[in-house]
Amino acid sequence: MRSFLCLILMCTLPTVQLLAQNENRDQVPQGRRGGGFGGPIELGPDDLQTYPDPPANITEKRDAIPHGNLEIIEYESKTVGTTRKMNVYTPPGYSTEKKYPVLYLLHGIGGDETEWQRFATPDVLFDNLIADGKAIPLIVVMPNGRAQKNDRAEGNVMASAPAFAAFERDLLDDVIPTIEARYSVQSDRRHRALAGLSMGGGQSLNFGLTHLDTFAWIGGFSSAPNTKAPEEIVPDPEKAKAQLEMLWLSCGNKDGLIRISQRMQRYLKENGVPHIWNVDSYGHDPTHWRNNLYHFVQLLFKADSSDDEATKETSGSTEEAPSTSDHNSSSSVPAGILDDFKPAPTNQVGKEYPQVNSQRRIKFRILAPEAKSVSTTFRDSTEFVKGEDGIWTGYSRPLDEGFHYYELVIDGAHVPDPNSLYYFGAMRWGSGVEIPAHDRDFYTLKNVPHGQVREIFFHSESTNAERRAFVYTPPSYDNEPQERFPVLYLQHGWGENEYGWSVQGHAGLILDNLIANQEARPMIVVMTYGMTNDVRMGGLRNFDISHFETVLVDELIPHIDANFRTQKDQPHRAMAGLSMGGMETKSITLRNLDKFSHIGLFSGGSITKEDVENTTGFAEQVKLVFVSYGSKEVGGGSRRGGDPEAAIKQLKDLNINAHYYLSPETAHEWQTWRRSLKEFVPLLFQPEESAAP
Repeated sequence: MRSFLCLILMCTLPTVQLLAQNENRDQVPQGRRGGGFGGPIELGPDDLQTYPDPPANITEKRDAIPHGNLEIIEYESKTVGTTRKMNVYTPPGYSTEKKYPVLYLLHGIGGDETEWQRFATPDVLFDNLIADGKAIPLIVVMPNGRAQKNDRAEGNVMASAPAFAAFERDLLDDVIPTIEARYSVQSDRRHRALAGLSMGGGQSLNFGLTHLDTFAWIGGFSSAPNTKAPEEIVPDPEKAKAQLEMLWLSCGNKDGLIRISQRMQRYLKENGVPHIWNVDSYGHDPTHWRNNLYHFVQLLFKADSSDDEATKETSGSTEEAPSTSDHNSSSSVPAGILDDFKPAPTNQVGKEYPQVNSQRRIKFRILAPEAKSVSTTFRDSTEFVKGEDGIWTGYSRPLDEGFHYYELVIDGAHVPDPNSLYYFGAMRWGSGVEIPAHDRDFYTLKNVPHGQVREIFFHSESTNAERRAFVYTPPSYDNEPQERFPVLYLQHGWGENEYGWSVQGHAGLILDNLIANQEARPMIVVMTYGMTNDVRMGGLRNFDISHFETVLVDELIPHIDANFRTQKDQPHRAMAGLSMGGMETKSITLRNLDKFSHIGLFSGGSITKEDVENTTGFAEQVKLVFVSYGSKEVGGGSRRGGDPEAAIKQLKDLNINAHYYLSPETAHEWQTWRRSLKEFVPLLFQPEESAAP
């Protein structure tokens, strides 16, 4: 009791009062989420959204499906010495001839046994999930976590803090025995879950993790400061690993109490205790709790669902139900990972692995019977497990949509995955995997007229070498021999080469689709290697851009103009690049405004007001400035190239045709740059009257 009070007093009185106010409302104003409960919020690399926001209709009642029953029951609490109430949901078709698993669901400091019903209408939520085959039939018990005779949320809720600690005995000694006596339940730990919001989230962690002989499935949503220190409630990480079926932690990134959950998550990670950590974009509010309950309940009691008679008869199809069983190997999919994996589109022909699931995780299977250890270069992946057949299986963390480089690490040696196609990036040829993006339609191969990507060689006098470029010509290039086309010079990033934009970036397909939709002018795109000296990783400071500038401006451009039907004047020539290629683009275009009129920087700095003022003729000669980043590159206090959005605003104030684009939910990666190219190309070579900012 004393430790509980010390911990709850860590939260100031105004904080607790605000929590109580928020939890007693049916809705919290969205503009006030987070409310500054605990000072500045600091997010780390692990604080990411693991599960997407669910559809808005998850709690809409559907008349055409079977419904469960929600009832308030009374029980005698020996712990409190009075009769108390709890809210109990039984699933559609509840029968005493079957036995059901049980979820005990706890409320916050300002709530009672009806709070979850006000926030999430769990009976409707569970009805819908069961009907859709996404959750197994279960009983849900929502007790009053304030174990005192007057258990209403009245007056100063701070005064009832000790009653939330006392609920531990009420739950174990009175609530659970009552449920198991009145309802047809499976009464072993593997069929018993405990979860809660805010104060109830802290209770769930405190009680559940210290009673793993009673609960195997535990969830804390926005856990409040009543949460004990991690080393106190998980003193034996190895025991926790052995007993936990699933541990779910979640918090909104606008919730001032996130440090409580972060502390627990860091401890679990350091000690190798499997868990799910979901950080969404909400505050300390009902939307976060409802969304996380939606995902949490879909994972419950799935480990042995094939043995569970109660799961065999659901109200709807089970084809889309998440499963934790791996039908392709003898090992089980870890708790929290959905088993809806499909072969990645970047696999070699006929190869089933790696596979990608709806959580954007990758499943690897590697035959290495003599290996002592196998892992991948994706950080925070699961430990690879070796089966009796010599096949190692492992899973990545959820990744951003789009393309990612990776390697396997077998007994310390970094090697390509023999199942994947190979790509040049990170200064090497290696493996890559595509996480299908929700917006991939713009670079999908379609039945539209296609251009060609041609491999050419040109002589470079300055480097005394034969150099290569890839040239995209639009679909009409060969059909209209009298037509001349504007040209975009498009540069790759550090560690990549002239293959990057065509292969990883799908530049040709992006241009084909834009031109087919009449969203962009037909144009030629030239992609060449952006370096002239052999610079190794980490040696970018040794790269002298002036040599490449000579190759591009004095050798490649004349070669392209001599061998392709180009419009050879400055208004019809653009340059863009990603990352290092953006740096090259800025330097080369500002020094050669007689050659380039359109400038694109993708995650590669920005054009500033000072650049305009210090570059003679900029305002008169430059027709377009385009700057883009991934949203994860410019957030969290980490800004590449200062504040690019502010810089673009300054250019607009100078009447420069300037555009800023932010790719949603991506970082310094190919999906950011694919989207950037798609946004940039329609702006190129447009009549001046349509190119105004």
